[in-house]
Order: sequence, then structure tokens, then C-alpha cells
Amino acid sequence: MTDSWERGKGRRTQPPWSAPNTRAQPGLRLYNSLTRSKELFVPQDGNKVTWYCCGPTVYDASHMGHARSYISFDILRRVLRDYFKYDVFYCMNITDIDDKIIKRARQRHLFQQYRERNPRPSDLLQDVSAALTPFLQRISEANDPDKRQMLERIHGSVSAALLPLQDAVSSNARAEELERLSQELMEAAVDLLSDWLDEKHGAQITDNSIFSQLPKHWESEYHRDMEALNVLPPDVLTRVSEYVPEIVAFVQRIVDNGYGYVSNGSVYFSTAKFHASEKHYYAKLVPEAVGDQKALQEGEGDLSISADRLSEKQSPNDFALWKASKPGEPSWESPWGKGRPGWHIECSAMAGSILGESMDIHGGGFDLRFPHHDNELAQSEAYFDNDHWVRYFLHTGHLTIAGCKMSKSLKNFITIKDALQKNTARQLRLAFLMHAWKDTLDYSSNTMESAVQYEKFMNEFFLNVKDLLRAPTDITGQFVKWEVPELELNSCFYSKKAAVHEALCDNIDTRTVMEEMRSLVSQCNSYIASRKAAKQPPNRLLLRSVSSYLTAMLKVFGAIEGEEVIGFPIGGSDNSMNLESTVMPYLQVLSQFREGVRQIARQHKVTEVLQL
Repeated sequence: MTDSWERGKGRRTQPPWSAPNTRAQPGLRLYNSLTRSKELFVPQDGNKVTWYCCGPTVYDASHMGHARSYISFDILRRVLRDYFKYDVFYCMNITDIDDKIIKRARQRHLFQQYRERNPRPSDLLQDVSAALTPFLQRISEANDPDKRQMLERIHGSVSAALLPLQDAVSSNARAEELERLSQELMEAAVDLLSDWLDEKHGAQITDNSIFSQLPKHWESEYHRDMEALNVLPPDVLTRVSEYVPEIVAFVQRIVDNGYGYVSNGSVYFSTAKFHASEKHYYAKLVPEAVGDQKALQEGEGDLSISADRLSEKQSPNDFALWKASKPGEPSWESPWGKGRPGWHIECSAMAGSILGESMDIHGGGFDLRFPHHDNELAQSEAYFDNDHWVRYFLHTGHLTIAGCKMSKSLKNFITIKDALQKNTARQLRLAFLMHAWKDTLDYSSNTMESAVQYEKFMNEFFLNVKDLLRAPTDITGQFVKWEVPELELNSCFYSKKAAVHEALCDNIDTRTVMEEMRSLVSQCNSYIASRKAAKQPPNRLLLRSVSSYLTAMLKVFGAIEGEEVIGFPIGGSDNSMNLESTVMPYLQVLSQFREGVRQIARQHKVTEVLQL
């Protein structure tokens, strides 16, 4: 029989093998502002990703608008690096030469001098009255309702402090009372007096050191804030003040290439010549904004939009590459005379110096698209003579405060330090994770309460799992037979992991990821409750796998730092003070003692003890 069977089959060989049918895995797609659509992400150089991010202009405290941008980019960077395993090279700048910095530095310097002179109450009243005249003119000319409201609020505060001092001076009040009321008026009128003093004396300032002291202070504060928010430092940080020679050379080549022109010691970029070139296109990001003079003038800066400056341009759409310095401004030598860089050229020269003629990703806030990023693109492609300086432009969404527009210039902002007094860095990050990075985020009590509840929900699950894992068992006792509930939970686990992956591939959709993770925890909680109701122990290894995965994802997002295998660190985020690792030996001894007592109670059928 054996012989006939072998003859029927012929010589025995392995049968053919067929590959399994599999579902195609999604690729990472990012929303690219250059196309206003999600594009498949393909780095230019294998696994390496070059990324430039516009950093802060350091003239004041970092606020939640900064947090919106830099936490969001930190999350995207970590996901690319730690989840998708790209080799990310991240460059960011610090803008420490800018019209805002020059003006703020002069104002602060002049106001400090004025305060140190300690003017007599009558002189202070006279000066505030003089400063009110141009200030009231500003109010009448303000078209933006938010700005007008802010100016009127300042005027109200000044008026409220002005009248009591006037009355005190008229009634020859005591010196102590006059001093107190003078200080109150000085505080209320700081903005009004600073503007007035700058208009009168700003051009007389010759000490260039005041223009570096202010940005140095606020840059230090910015780095402290980013560290407190657990934002990774850039691989390379560039400061404008350290790149002036590179900026001058960058401007010179643009002129040599025919896209820049010199006018009265300044150098301007010809948008018309650039756009007329067959290879180039001006305003790739927001073409419909071309000609928006309000946006263009904001991009030029407050000190660069006087009538004489604007008349130097061949077209109102042109923008400054190099600005001839006026009295009261810092300056550097250049082929066109003493001057300083334009805002847009700063990023182009620094990014070009580090990343070369083309980068994979350029990031910034949504409000930087035009004119800043469009001008960056134009002048960089004019310099490198290409049409692909940036492959993917990513812009984070706006941040509103309880539904209202937030702005430094409107004095309607919450500093990062203030926000960290109310919530932890993890809670802020969770709030950002629960919203799409490119959409508007409303920072409100409801938003933060949702983040706090999410953290509490996850933390309770992690603590429950840790409690289950602390129950003593021998090495083989941890492996138990899987029944239907375990198979169902495991199926749910793998389904959720696939959904998380799809969401991350879909423009790094952390909002969906957070919901999938919440749903997975809910399934685990239901499983634990059902096993306890059936007086069966939950499967330790399965729950450890789920909680380890969730912990790993929160680490990818930067919401957990440290070596924890499961859950949030107990005792704070400071790794030098991990309370859990300190108390764990005592918890294990206590758990073993409890289990010993329960075994004795079972032997003697003492049911009251078993209920404890």
C-alpha cells in the first residue's frame, strides 16, 4: 500500500506555496500648504528629513500662541522620529534683530531713564497730557475693532489714574500721597509715555548694547519656557545677529541674479521681475493675498513704512532685503552702506546656510504664510535659482482665548508661565493632542478640563493595571489559558493599533489617536469588570501589553518622560524624584502580606477578611 501511494504521488517534494493576501498599508500623508491638500510624504534623501522652523521674535514673554506652534511641531517631530523612524534634522531660528525689538528696546530704555529722573507730580501730569494728544489720534485712526478696544482700555486706565493726581496736586496733598498717586499714574501710562518718549528721543539713542540686552533676556526666558513644556531643543539654533555676514552675501547674490535693486541705501526684492521669470512664481502659498498692503506693511515692520521708505520701492508689492539704518537703529556694514537685515531675508539666509538649496519641511504659524513665508520662498528660490526650496510647508492653526483673538499687540495674551500656574505641561500637551495641529485651538477652561479628565481617565487605568501586576504569582502562574473574553479584547487591541496607525498616517491626526486610545481603555475596563464579576482574575500579560503600548504612544507624543514601562511617573515629571520606584518595594511587601492574610482567611473561611 505504501509503495502504491508513493507511486501515485510520484517523487515526494514540497507543495507549491502561495503568498497571503494582505491589505496595503497606508503611507504618511501631510497637509502641505503649497498644495492645500494632504500629500504623500517622501523625503528627498532616503530616511533623512531636513526641517526648518520659524522661531520667536524675542522682545516679550512667550505666550500660549507660541506654545500652540512649538508644542504642535514638537509632537509632529517626535512622531516622525520615534514612530515613523525618520532621521530628523531640526533647525530653528531666533529673531533678535527686528523692528519690534528695536522699538521695544528704545521704549524700555527711555522709560527707565524717565522713571529714574522721578519727575515732579506736576511735570508728570504735563507729560501725560502731552502724550495723550497723539495717543487719542491713534484711537481715532484705528480701524481694527480689537485694537481700538485695547487702546480705549489703556486710555480708560490712564484717565482713572490721572484725575486723582490732578486733584491731589490742586489740593496740596501730603508728599506721601502725591508719590503714591504718581506711581499709580506712571504704571497706568507706561505704554502711552513709552510711545511718546520714543517719538521724541528715539532717534538720539546711540548705545547699540540696548538692542542686544532685550532679546538676550527674552531668549533665555523662551528656552526656559520650552524646557518647562518638555519641547525638544532644536538640533541647530541660529540667531540673526550671528548671521549678518551670510545675510549680506545672500542679498548680494539676489541682486547679482537680477531680482534685487538698490534704492537710497536699502535693497528691495522685485516681485514683478521674479514672477515674470519662467521658472518662478511669486506667492505660492497665498496668491490671492498679493497686493494686500496692510499685510505687506506689517511684514516690513513699524519702523520701515514711513512715506519716504515706501517711496523707495519700484512697486508697493516689493519688500526690503536690506534696510538702510536710520538714527536710533542698530547697523552693520554692507556694500550699500550701514544698515540691517529685512525680516524675511533673515530666515532664508540662515536656513540656506544650514540646510542648503532645498529642505523637506518648513514650519511656522498659520499667520506667517503671507507675506513672510511667501517672501522667504521667493528670495530663496531667486538665490538658489530653483523652484523647490521647500517641499512641504506645514502651518499650525491659530490659538484663541475663550473664543477671542489672541495677540501680543492687543495685549490679549496669556504667558506660558501663567498657563503653567493653572495646568501642568502634560495637561497642556494633552489638550493640543486632542485637537488637529493645523486647526484653530481655543484655549479655554472647557478645553483644559477635557485634558485634565483625559489624564485622570488614563491614569486610573494605569494604576489599576499596576495593582493587578503587583499581585504575587509564580513564574508559570502568569501564563493562563485565554478564554473568549481575552480573545475578544486582544482582537480589539490589534484593531485599535491599526486605527492609530491609520490616523497617524493621515496627517498625524492625534485627535483620532487619542479617541482610539480612550476607546481601548474603556474596553479594557469593561473586561476587568467582567472578569471580577465572574470571580476570575484578569489576564495580566494581556493588560500589561495594552498598557505598555499606550504608555509607549504617550512617550512618542512627549506626554510621558522617563523610564516607566507603564503609565505616568508618580511624584512629578522630574526623573530625580520618581516616587513610584521609591515606594514600589514597600508596596510589593504589603501586597504579599495582604495575599498571605487572604490565603489564611480562605483556609479558615473567614469571609469578612476576604471582602477587605
